[in-house]
Amino acid sequence: MKRETVRSALVVVDVQHDFLPGGALAVADGDTILAPLADLMASSRFSVVIATQDWHPPGHISFASSHPGREAFDEIVLYGRPQTLWPDHCVQGTSGAQLHPSLPMEPVSAIVRKGTDPGVDSYSAIRNNWDSDGLRPTTGLAGYLRERGVEDVWVAGLARDFCVLWTALDAVNMGFEVSVLWDLSRSVDPGSDDRVRRALSEHGVRLMEEG
Repeated sequence: MKRETVRSALVVVDVQHDFLPGGALAVADGDTILAPLADLMASSRFSVVIATQDWHPPGHISFASSHPGREAFDEIVLYGRPQTLWPDHCVQGTSGAQLHPSLPMEPVSAIVRKGTDPGVDSYSAIRNNWDSDGLRPTTGLAGYLRERGVEDVWVAGLARDFCVLWTALDAVNMGFEVSVLWDLSRSVDPGSDDRVRRALSEHGVRLMEEG
């Protein structure tokens, strides 16, 4: 992978203890991306490096525990749209919400915390999910990147079929050139990989390999 001539940003999505093996919402083999991702973050190949964190208050609306009679991975309708219910995860201030310590923080210029509204889920680092008004408020990340002259966004992290996917698609819709580092991401459901590839490709996202 060559460094782009335009200003580029690396967005490292949700590499938190709860999404890694042993965590509350563990992504299989999520730990295998840690070392190469840390090397990439420290490589000075990107003008801007961003890290994101799920940062949910207790009792978040996306938690199955907030819906009596429901179980993790059930799907409900929330504000007129499908909503997957998750195990309690990445609760603010808990060890499970912390970024993995192997990631170098020196290159990181900003941390985007998402899912902070108790009544709205948030997969994307660019926009929240739909709220009760049918809107998807922005997180401010797109504006932050534009202010720094970024045109090209590279996305890696967890999980490929949710937060990486939504971040990449929203970045394209915001006018950025976007690449997903396929080998530096993992899916909650590996069976979704073909669908995720198609969705990304159909929207003009480049699928890249770091290794």
